[in-house]
Amino acid sequence: RSGGLLVLLGLQAAQAFYLPGVAPRAFKDGEAMNLKVQTLVSTETPLQFDYYQLPFCKPKKVEDLPENLGEALSGERGHTSKYKAQMKVNTYCKTLCRRKYTPAEMEEMQDFAILDYRVNMRLDGLPLAEMTTFVDEERPGETLETYTLGFPVGGKLEESEAAKDNPTGAADQYVLNNHLRFKILYHPFDSSDDNQFDASDPSGNFIIGFQVVPFSIQHRYTGVWDKEKESNNKLATCMYKDGQATGQFETHVPQSINAAEGGEVVYSYDVVWERTTVKWASRWDVYLQMTDDKIHWFSIINSVVIVVFLTGIVGLIMTRILRKDFARYNEEGLSAEEKAEANREMREETGWKLVYADVFRPPPFATLLSVYAGTGAQLFIMSFLTLVFAALGFLSPANRGSLLSASLFFFVLMGVPAGYVSARFCKLVKEPNHFKATLLTALLFPGVCFAIFFFINLVAWSRQSSTAVPFGTLIVLMLLWFGVSLPLIFFGAFLGFKRETISLPVQTASIPRQIPPQAWYMHPAVSALSGGLLAFGAVFVEMFFILSSIWQHRFYYVFGFLAIVFAILLVTCVEIAIVMCYLHLCAEDYRWWWRSMFTSGATAVYMFLYAAFHYFSRAHPSAKFDLLASSIYFGYMLIMSYGVFVLCGFVGFLSCFVFIRKIYASIKID
Repeated sequence: RSGGLLVLLGLQAAQAFYLPGVAPRAFKDGEAMNLKVQTLVSTETPLQFDYYQLPFCKPKKVEDLPENLGEALSGERGHTSKYKAQMKVNTYCKTLCRRKYTPAEMEEMQDFAILDYRVNMRLDGLPLAEMTTFVDEERPGETLETYTLGFPVGGKLEESEAAKDNPTGAADQYVLNNHLRFKILYHPFDSSDDNQFDASDPSGNFIIGFQVVPFSIQHRYTGVWDKEKESNNKLATCMYKDGQATGQFETHVPQSINAAEGGEVVYSYDVVWERTTVKWASRWDVYLQMTDDKIHWFSIINSVVIVVFLTGIVGLIMTRILRKDFARYNEEGLSAEEKAEANREMREETGWKLVYADVFRPPPFATLLSVYAGTGAQLFIMSFLTLVFAALGFLSPANRGSLLSASLFFFVLMGVPAGYVSARFCKLVKEPNHFKATLLTALLFPGVCFAIFFFINLVAWSRQSSTAVPFGTLIVLMLLWFGVSLPLIFFGAFLGFKRETISLPVQTASIPRQIPPQAWYMHPAVSALSGGLLAFGAVFVEMFFILSSIWQHRFYYVFGFLAIVFAILLVTCVEIAIVMCYLHLCAEDYRWWWRSMFTSGATAVYMFLYAAFHYFSRAHPSAKFDLLASSIYFGYMLIMSYGVFVLCGFVGFLSCFVFIRKIYASIKID
């Protein structure tokens, strides 16, 4: 029933569903509001920068907006700005400031324009977006609106215009977007909203949309520039009627970026209010509308075909095992021909029964395997809980940073099952040093991830990027690690070591059995890479959307689909691990412990390779030669792949352990 619920939630993702507690705010007519500025991001490079790292217009006092742990880890920084608006009051050609740039500052602006950096802003929790309307190919009579977050710092001047405005023929002339037209959609409170929320002010209005159209205008002004009241300066490039700006412009040229000489730039903006019929509860629909659901369904159908194929193989294996076992113990009920056929098949496929005395022999580095089993259980429960809460709407994009924060907190709080599972397997493989095993469970996986994360931060700090996590956030992470996660893991290990050792159906011989020569396709690397490819084939389409949303700054919201794909991935890992394990045992090779983990965990290898392909072919083509910027991307992808390896490896290992206990419990040993 829960799976069906997730499916329905995934299909209805485009319908607004909000985290309880995200209450609407009503603004009175004429009420002043500040437009918040955020980080500068680009699809050309993973480096993010704070808004005020570029020489934009600053208010007298810049206030930093509070941020949660998820926002801090993702590099989002919010500040107050000089952009002002009043509820339902249209303003045009309002001057923000006048800045004189040195050649070095102009060159910095040009660099950001070349890399297509975009400025992010927010109003009442809504992100600023450029909207594009196009005709739906499948429904010609309907139009669809798509969004691009933020507005570009600048852009390349069209070649024909460059030739016209710059007769010297200088190539690649860039312009600066120094005039912004904000379009703010609002919806007045009415009685029909009562069943959705309680409004503190029935006479107020709700912010429904926050859109922008950028312009590049080389402003002219007359007289002396008033530095004290810059918003009162009138611009000669704007049209006026009865002393009020009309929103139209006189003939003008774009504001070019002169990196050789510097220059003066006047920043200005418009605020246009427009009433809409969209209610507050649906204001995120334009960001979350689903236009590619057919691709998601194709991915799921493709994955289901793989799962059905593997399920058939596993079912065939189990059927043959059980049928032969019943036949062996009920030979008196068989005819002579049936006995001969049964004996022939028994001789062909009884290799797994010959290694019964070695199949539970502890592998090399058994303690390390137990540690990864505990961490895998921790990641599995964390992923499950995160997906459930996300599919139920508790981790909506409206609540910024909530997804990353929730994942981190769930991982920390799941220290008890991690310690418990690790302790149970450590006791099984007779690890004498319980403290060492528990400490490894608490330190190994988080330690590797933290080391990579710290290296990424060093790179970001060296480039003065806001991607770098503040020192205070690092302290918080350390406190969560050593103050919460580590004690919980030790508590879980305490519970696990108190339990009886897991019972095994057969005894292990004192002398290991010799393993016969194996075929080339039974080599551990070949079997692991083959198994990982099948599991990756079940999820690669969805991975494209996930990578695009992360590195191309889009909202990922189809958590219902993601939950289905996650379940398919787990089932695939279980079945491919069992199939490969059975084939190895039939070849009288009982070294299944680590192989089961690598067979399922190899999915992470293909994920990392696909992430590299995504980087060089689509996501950031102009940054491929920037070693430092690329190291940030590949560092985060390495952390993600490492986590996938441990999670999928745990699923494969646990399924093989249960499978082997089951089949060896079904035979009688003389």
